[in-house]
Amino acid sequence: MHIPDGYLSPATCAVFYGVMAPIWYLASKKASITLGLKGLPVMALGAAFTFVIQMFNFPIPGGSSGHIAGGAFLGMVLGPWAAVVAMSLTLGMQALLFGDGGLLSFGANCFNMAVVMPLAGYFIFRLFTAGSPGRGRRFLAAAISAYAAVNLGAAAAGLELGVQPLIARSIDGHALYAPYPLHIALPAMALPHLLFFGVVEAFGSALAISYATKMGLVEAGQKASIKPLFAVLAVLIALVPLGLIASGTPWGEWGKDELGHLLGYVPSGMERFEGVWKGVLPDYGQGTGESAARYVLSALIGSALVVGIVYLWSRLWKR
Repeated sequence: MHIPDGYLSPATCAVFYGVMAPIWYLASKKASITLGLKGLPVMALGAAFTFVIQMFNFPIPGGSSGHIAGGAFLGMVLGPWAAVVAMSLTLGMQALLFGDGGLLSFGANCFNMAVVMPLAGYFIFRLFTAGSPGRGRRFLAAAISAYAAVNLGAAAAGLELGVQPLIARSIDGHALYAPYPLHIALPAMALPHLLFFGVVEAFGSALAISYATKMGLVEAGQKASIKPLFAVLAVLIALVPLGLIASGTPWGEWGKDELGHLLGYVPSGMERFEGVWKGVLPDYGQGTGESAARYVLSALIGSALVVGIVYLWSRLWKR
């Protein structure tokens, strides 16, 4: 769901940066008030948790792959505004350090995964847990919320990709950016999430919410020990090489050479903008060939940086 550079026109990218700018400001303002210093460790570790679980890729029939996004989970645990900030910071670090998602398309990626997913997850979860829910109803509510949220995020990405051939074409009729029209792009993004990734996201988020509730972490800021979170994060980092099993490229995230092989040509806009920034450790250290050690190292570096970035955001915002 991380849209690379070259898939969205500069005008589309500018629109989403314009949309996200006031959202980032509002979210930062509200999160700094509602979260407080006591909730900051939960926010930082929640962001790191989301970063690591996104490294677990799952193969699907047809040779594609995908992963849990975690946006709904953050919304349910942190509340909507802190989740917007935490996921945005995570996506920014992924783009800058690992080249996962583009810099030009960063605003669109944040809209899909740091706004649509956390807000949908939070409000649907609150709707289904009104009153005094038991463990069963809370588990079901978390699953429904995560399933709905990830599918809404996928649909948003599909719409953004699918309208590109309508708004940006060359004189000869070829798409300048994302080449597949809406009737292809939207089902291609939506169906795998409806049938597979949404189910995985729902079950994984429900388990995570059950654990977070038990630890007293749902709605950050409660006085709860964060030591168990470190243990969970350490286990996930140790297991992260399992994410290398899925070798297929997620739909809509092909490089220009791979897309050129599929289409028979490379859209000129993609030729121009794809790979503008490849990241410090491209493809999570796998640019020179798959290595479990490099993947684990990337998980360690990335999760540590996410924690640091959240604390840096807190200090800069309070100034």
